[in-house]
Parts: sequence; C-alpha cells; structure tokens
Amino acid sequence: MKPTTTQVASQEKPAKSANLLYNPTFRSVVFQALALLALGLFFYTIVDNALNNLAARGIATGFDFLNQEAGFGIGLTLIEYDETFSYGRTFYVGLLNTALVSVLGIVFATILGFAMGIARLSSNWLVSRFAAVYIEIFRNVPLLLQIFFWYFAVLQALPSARQSLSLGEAIFLNVRGLYFPAPVFGEGSSVVIGALIVGVIATIVINIWANNRQKLTGQQTPMFRIAAGLIVGLPLVAYFIMGMPISAEYPVLKGFNFRGGISIIPELAALTLALSIYTASFIAEIVRSGINAVNHGQTEAAMSLGLPRSRTLKLVVIPQALRIIIPPLTSQYLNLTKNSSLAMAIGYPDLVSVFAGTTLNQVGQAIEIIAMTMGVYLTLSLLTSALMNIYNKKVALVER
Repeated sequence: MKPTTTQVASQEKPAKSANLLYNPTFRSVVFQALALLALGLFFYTIVDNALNNLAARGIATGFDFLNQEAGFGIGLTLIEYDETFSYGRTFYVGLLNTALVSVLGIVFATILGFAMGIARLSSNWLVSRFAAVYIEIFRNVPLLLQIFFWYFAVLQALPSARQSLSLGEAIFLNVRGLYFPAPVFGEGSSVVIGALIVGVIATIVINIWANNRQKLTGQQTPMFRIAAGLIVGLPLVAYFIMGMPISAEYPVLKGFNFRGGISIIPELAALTLALSIYTASFIAEIVRSGINAVNHGQTEAAMSLGLPRSRTLKLVVIPQALRIIIPPLTSQYLNLTKNSSLAMAIGYPDLVSVFAGTTLNQVGQAIEIIAMTMGVYLTLSLLTSALMNIYNKKVALVER
C-alpha cells in the first residue's frame, strides 16, 4: 500500500529540520548571533553597573560637561582658544595637536627611514656601517628614554632667550623654542596663493600624463624642471606682478621672550624628533628587506641596459619593493600615532594630556572622556589604514 501525500509531507518535515541543524552555514549564523548577544549583554551589564555606582556617589554622567568653561590655558593651539572656552574646545585642541605631531612624525620618519634603509645596502662601507649603527642604537633604546633625551639633555640645554642662537636677525633658537618669521598677507596675496594652487594641480596633471606617456613610448619628461617652474616660478611671477603683497613679521625680543613670528615649542620639537628617529629605525629595516626581496636579476637587467644605479633603484627596484614594504610600513605608521600619547611625559598638549589628563581631573567623568579619547585613536588608526590600503592597491601587481 502506497503512503498518502499527507504522510510523505509529515515525514519530510523532520528530515528538513534535522538537515538545517547540521547545515554549517546556518549553525555559524546562529552561533555568531548568540555570541554577539552575549557580548552585548556583558558590556551592558558593565556599563549599567558603572553608571549606578557613579550615581550612588553623586558623580554626574553624560556629555553636558563639554559645554562648561574649561578655565585653563594650553601652550600650543592650532585654533583659537583661551581659558573662557569650553571643555569641548579643549578636546578639539588636543585632537589637532595629536594629529599635528603624528603627521609630522610620519613624514620625517618615512624620509629618514627610506634613506637609512637604502644606505644600509650601500656598497660604501662607511655609509652602510653608519646606517647599521643608527638602526641598532635607536631601535633598541626605549622610546620614552629617547623623548627624555631630546627634551632634557638637548633642548633644555639651549641658552636662554637673551642669549639665543641666531641666524641673522630672522631665526632664533633658545630654551623656549625656535622662532622664525611669519608671513603677513596683504591685498593681492590671494592671487599669489591661487597661482601656487594652480601650479600644484598642473604639476600633478602633467605628472600623470608623463607617466602614461612613458609607459606607452618609453620617453621621459623632465618633471623636476616643470614642477620647479610651476610650483616656484609661477607664484614668484604673480608675487612681483601684484607688487609683492606678502611680507614677513620678524620675531622680536621683548622682556624675557620673543614676540611675533612663528614659534615651535621645545615639547613639539622633542616629541617629533624622538618619534621620527625611533620609527625610522624600524622603517629602515622594512625598506632593506623589501629591496633584498626583489630578484637581483632585475637589477642586473636594468644595468645591462645602461641605467645608472640611481635610476635603477628609482625605476626598477623601489617600485617592486613597495609591494612588500607597504603592509609593514602601515603598522609602523599606526605605532607612531599611538606612541604620540607619550607626549604627556614632557608636557606636550596632546589629546591625552589636555583632555584625558587635565579635563578628566577637573570634571571626573572618566567613562565619557576615556571613551572619546579611545575613539579618536581608533579613528586615526582606521583612517591611516584605509589610506595606506588604497595606496597598496594602487602599487599592487595586477594579474592579467
């Protein structure tokens, strides 16, 4: 006797449900959802207990404190600030100061690291030994000690303002910092700035065209002379045509310190030097290993065509080595940004010192302030990673 349609359907339902439980995709989704739920409950419990404890002690919570008057000064500000501004303003001041030292450190560390990495492979014994000694010394000394060295042993040993080391009557170096003239923009200076912007954009466009032309025809374009003419020559022509509208404000000694011009505080200089030199020692080894990873036959083939060593390095070796260099280089950039939080040790007003330090001590709202500070470093790291990943895809080898 054949089973009815109803009996067949009733037998298939348990079989389908059993198959679903043994389905790897279904089980992975379920387990991940349960893990996320447990993690969410864990953090909710911690935050709820913390808020209840703070409320029991009479400590305020929330972000209303950001609108309160700060009441303290900051030594270095890239935006307008004084004691009457709010704690929210101190957050932005600290954020910009952290971004400033991070960007400066990344630029200088990259230049110095590439130079030392290439010097490490030099055929000149003295140059290669010097690079090796530099790498071994600065890579193996703790960063905090290097910051102390540059700040206390070097910069704090400079003379006072009245005995400043000077270069002419324009640049002065003393224990309070480095002072040099500041540009003063008069009427017509916008034309000069516009010419500079046009020159930079034109240089980028011509460089892209020159690279495509070289790939198609093999002919090279003298980009250095073109860039010099557009970026330097064009603004100079506009500067003289408009009657020299940009002047300079020179620093002048008044009392015990200089007034006017642009000043670089010693805390910024010490931190930038230490971060750059320390990180460059690691970048140098990354560059050295990346160059060594390129097949030596590539170098021999380029030199057999008559290319000098400098052009072989620039046109053949470095472009191939970048595919190996960039991923670990990104990690060094992230480390430099996070290591900038050591600025608190010498009083540089970065985010940790100004916001997670002074502001936290005054308002006492640790959860909000620490969460905001962590969020800033996370955002900076993710932004750096995203930009480096874009560049990595650009130089990556594209398979046909």
